[in-house]
Amino acid sequence: MLDNLIIRQLGLQPYEQVISAMHHFTDARGAASFDEIWLVEHPQVFTQGQTGKIENLIQPGTIPVIQSDRGGQITFHGPGQQIMYVLLDLHRRQLSVRKLIILLEQIVLATLEHFSISAYTQSNSPGIYVNTDKICSLGLRIRKGCSLHGLALNVAMDLSPFLRINPCGYIGLRMTQVSNLSPGSSIDDVVPILIKHCLRLMKANTNEIQDWNPAYYRHGN
Repeated sequence: MLDNLIIRQLGLQPYEQVISAMHHFTDARGAASFDEIWLVEHPQVFTQGQTGKIENLIQPGTIPVIQSDRGGQITFHGPGQQIMYVLLDLHRRQLSVRKLIILLEQIVLATLEHFSISAYTQSNSPGIYVNTDKICSLGLRIRKGCSLHGLALNVAMDLSPFLRINPCGYIGLRMTQVSNLSPGSSIDDVVPILIKHCLRLMKANTNEIQDWNPAYYRHGN
């Protein structure tokens, strides 16, 4: 059994604040630091990955566009989308980047199966798909041998802003969500299942879900 995995529930938090905290956590961690999982929702925002192209941003309107250091193209975050940031020591967990992507995909596939949603992966485009629609996006960065960022699972959100971009750089790619395929499902329904399969597949355990204090990261404690 690997060491304990700390899971934090952030609630609804601004994108830039969480990304800044994530970098602070990674820069400050040492060999004995526990790995952490951060569960969060963001206010509406478009994020442009390192390989993003401006032509994939069609009509942002009043929704802010933020450059991100994760891999991948442009995507949208908003309330009702469950984001899971994975802050893992890859060497300690014997994970390559590819193995981590597969692991995250397996966690989401198992979660969706609980809701009787048949989903699949594509080898040339990380993420999770249902029929021809995409339900979950992945984007990672590796720093100091540790992972940052993670996955974004559409649960019960306003999907219309995805029409203002070419999601993940694909023209005409449609997005779907858990509540469309399993009516009545909410974030509160999905989170415990996501955590269950995360712990199972990472062969980890946790004592309880902990809170998150942004002041800890701002002041460099």
